[in-house]
Amino acid sequence: MTTQKIDASQLGGVSETALLTLNGRAHQASLPGAILRDPMAIKVVDSIDFDFDKFGRKGQEMALRSLAVDSCAVSYLRAHPQATVVALAEGFQTSFWRLSDAIPDPQFHWMSVDLPPVIELRERLLPPSPRITALAQSALDYSWMDRVDTANGVFITAEGLLMYLQPNEAMDLIAQCAKRFPGGQMFFDVPPVFVKKLAPKGMKSSKHYRVPPMPFSLTTVQLADLVNTVPGITAVHDIPMPKGRGFFFDKVWPAIWNFGPTKRFRGSYTLLEFG
Repeated sequence: MTTQKIDASQLGGVSETALLTLNGRAHQASLPGAILRDPMAIKVVDSIDFDFDKFGRKGQEMALRSLAVDSCAVSYLRAHPQATVVALAEGFQTSFWRLSDAIPDPQFHWMSVDLPPVIELRERLLPPSPRITALAQSALDYSWMDRVDTANGVFITAEGLLMYLQPNEAMDLIAQCAKRFPGGQMFFDVPPVFVKKLAPKGMKSSKHYRVPPMPFSLTTVQLADLVNTVPGITAVHDIPMPKGRGFFFDKVWPAIWNFGPTKRFRGSYTLLEFG
């Protein structure tokens, strides 16, 4: 990892949100009693020359999402220790190192797929590993699928990706993954469906930053129905909200997340099984 600050100001649009999520995780990981152990995220933030303050608050949401996807990935990797994990639009996620710490004698392989400017920065900011392959391309360029070793299982992550795609793009990506990777799993998150109507030009996270528009989402009912509408999907799991820090995130928010009448109004962490 570099010892000099790396300028990341060239990132814009959806790619810039990778810095927002990185900063949120690193901040939460640096707090006393942290809910997420992510020393690599802290190191990466310290290595970047960027005005992170423009993003505004650094709440627990990004750390909670990381806990959710890590739990799903660990479960899959325990059953398929030599699987390939494909991180679509990975940004500056540091999941590879968290999972390597969580699994004794890690043998899984990692494929990081993102646009060239992001991959170039990742390779300057993060240490290399013989178990990591980086592909500088869009997740919608399906040639990445030809590079995946499917012999020992495939776990796909699409954190913070699908909501920024057009609905037909997001659904086609899901369908192609289901078609190409039988026996695999896919984790993704989507915001509440009202977000695209409430903020068609994107939500403001602070007076200095507006998150890009999020044209895609599905309700929990629509997500559950994917098992009937997308060939190759054999199961859809609505992943519970992990417990966070403080009374609200430890007790209230997980309870609201699991309360039946409110489910259709919230976002979702979704795990798909392919067969």
